[in-house]
Amino acid sequence: MTQATALNTSPNAASASVPIRRALISVSDKAGLEPLARALASADIQILSTGGTAAALRGFGVSVTDVAEETGAPEMLGGRVKTLHPAIHGGLLAKRDDPEHTAALAGQGFAPIDLVVVNLYPFEATVAAGAAFDDAIEQIDIGGPAMIRSAAKNHAHVAVATDPADYPALIEAIEGEGGVSAAMRRQLAAKAFARTAAYDAAVSRWFAEQQDDPFPERLSLSVERASLPAYGENPHQSAGFYLMRGEGAPRGALRPGVATATSLQGKPLSYNNINDADAAFELVSELERFGRPAVAIIKHANPCGVALGEDLTRAYRRARACDPVSAFGGVVATNRPLDGRAAAAILEIFTEVVIAPSVTPEARDLFAAKPKLRLLETGGLADPAAPGRRFVSVAGGLLVQDRDALSVAEEALQVVTKRAPTGAELRDLLFAWTVAKHVKSNAIVFAQGGATAGVGAGQMSRVDSTRIAARKAEDARGEADAARIEGSAVASDAFFPFADGVLAAAEAGAAAVIQPGGSIRDEEVIAAANDAGLTMVFTGNRHFRH
Repeated sequence: MTQATALNTSPNAASASVPIRRALISVSDKAGLEPLARALASADIQILSTGGTAAALRGFGVSVTDVAEETGAPEMLGGRVKTLHPAIHGGLLAKRDDPEHTAALAGQGFAPIDLVVVNLYPFEATVAAGAAFDDAIEQIDIGGPAMIRSAAKNHAHVAVATDPADYPALIEAIEGEGGVSAAMRRQLAAKAFARTAAYDAAVSRWFAEQQDDPFPERLSLSVERASLPAYGENPHQSAGFYLMRGEGAPRGALRPGVATATSLQGKPLSYNNINDADAAFELVSELERFGRPAVAIIKHANPCGVALGEDLTRAYRRARACDPVSAFGGVVATNRPLDGRAAAAILEIFTEVVIAPSVTPEARDLFAAKPKLRLLETGGLADPAAPGRRFVSVAGGLLVQDRDALSVAEEALQVVTKRAPTGAELRDLLFAWTVAKHVKSNAIVFAQGGATAGVGAGQMSRVDSTRIAARKAEDARGEADAARIEGSAVASDAFFPFADGVLAAAEAGAAAVIQPGGSIRDEEVIAAANDAGLTMVFTGNRHFRH
């Protein structure tokens, strides 16, 4: 074997290209294996393999040396031990430019291995399918990660491929250069360590689930990069968008939404686009409980208009009428297939992003006239009751909590005033409460007839949020489709600490109030509601959103 020379750029890097003489292949996923195997065979590269992979290679007409022949030890323990042998790991870890290493190999009759092609037992898929405990245990790969880590550690002399997507580039390098460049080996090694880390994280999460321990002492996370937005919230901040399999959804599934959506047209999504599209789609998915077409318009992660309607066009116009100024440049989400009439209505004003479960061909044709508009199709709605976790970074740490999957049922409401809500008021109370869950705290939402009339978000004082929501409603009254605030329902995401918030709502025209209750001044607040002729219900749970 030709002795490699170190690169000046790294004390551990070898020559620009390492010739491939011997390769070890052991894969669970056989995708792309045949062209790779044929390319290696054509280059006169000896191939070592095990079990099912060896059988597949021979089926391609490729000559294979069994690993057991190389090690002189048979597979044992039902296949648990195959490649855990000095002949394999010595061949992977030996530095080709270290005389002591080469002498040690020669003394044992071992030979270097220049390429490892390994993908792991399908542990993630096994547990996602709900496998029994013992079956899942048997799908924890031991030899595969060991070989990957050995090869990746010694990437100065060894190439390692863990993803079939990398096979074409590997074939091109071998056919074109007879080996793999230092830069490519480094990239493959980084990918290999990321893969074993993700695999170990999946095993760790699964074990924590088996122990019914949602917040283990060490929390292992693994995320996949989906895209690189041009920048973060502001141009001076860099950003990445990652998919969290196993976090935020059970058993590694991804909930339908912006992370799974297909981009049908438009510029790449920005950081803020992604954040707002997620907020919008989560809200309309939850509105599915009302069994009617729904539209949410989001601006800076807060709803500026939300409505139900006989169809999406009517729902959109009612939502936009709540705050037509803020709707300009917003993100629109629907809970029904987006049709041409609704698309035409949305296109009446500038819109950044539209996200829907599906988009009809007629709607696509209309949106095509605005090629910069981002159009996303999710394929389904998100389950608002699905378990999952949310993450917030803080200086030096990470806050982790269950996602807010709670939804109040009508029968759980407690009427605390002399007057009980009418049927129409009750429907508006539940609608306002559902929207308030998706508004930044302190949140106040006025609603009437299944549409928001005014939204007050993110104020330090609840009474200020109430006044802002009332003012928003007053500003929108000139719109033909605007919901009126007189006789409306008002929702507060947390309890009213004083009677002033309820009195401000009553002064604005509200007739019904929904809030968690639980303040030490509840009796004072209830008395104020009774004096104002309001009906008020308690939910018993709050929905802070920071």
